[in-house]
Amino acid sequence: MILFLTVVSGIAWTIVYIDAIRVGFRDRTNAIPAAALALNFAWEAIYASRSVATALSVQGVINIVWALADVVILYTFFRFGRAELPAWVTRKLFFGWALLLGVTAFAVQLLFVAEFGWDPAPRYAAFLQNLLMSGLFIAMFVSRGGSRGQSLLIAVAKWIGTLAPTLVFGWYANSMLILGVGALCSIFDLAYIGLMLRARTGRSGEAAAPGGTL
Repeated sequence: MILFLTVVSGIAWTIVYIDAIRVGFRDRTNAIPAAALALNFAWEAIYASRSVATALSVQGVINIVWALADVVILYTFFRFGRAELPAWVTRKLFFGWALLLGVTAFAVQLLFVAEFGWDPAPRYAAFLQNLLMSGLFIAMFVSRGGSRGQSLLIAVAKWIGTLAPTLVFGWYANSMLILGVGALCSIFDLAYIGLMLRARTGRSGEAAAPGGTL
């Protein structure tokens, strides 16, 4: 069952990344919030590299696939992301902010390793940044005034991709912290799915023009 749930999570998050690439190029924007994207890429780059350096596992292969997909999503962020920021944010400010965000994301991931060790660190970091991402997706919907640069498929796949490891590391591994944070992720994810369904049925406003916040 644990292997099955790991594969389900891997497939679901891969769908998230593939559709984020599709939507990003279609709508000329980043489909994953900037802070969440930075943390995800740092997490995947660190643990994919460790997997290659030690012994490849199913999760290690999945991490490598995710890291490669994130490179393309990062391209959409650098190509289109500045348009989502206020006009006073110059190109230099945008890249400087992006660099600071990236360095911070790698530092946070390595601090988790320093504090908890290589085995627990990826679990704790992943669920906490996942909760952050869940909130940021809702904030993205609000700041853009609708579903521009987002999709219902991303919303549903993210929920499933988080729920599966919540069962693995929360329920089966008996971690109250992971189970609780995973449950909070589901609450936010279901709320976001509701917003996307609302947008899909035309009951929310049309997407706002670029110029909001990431």
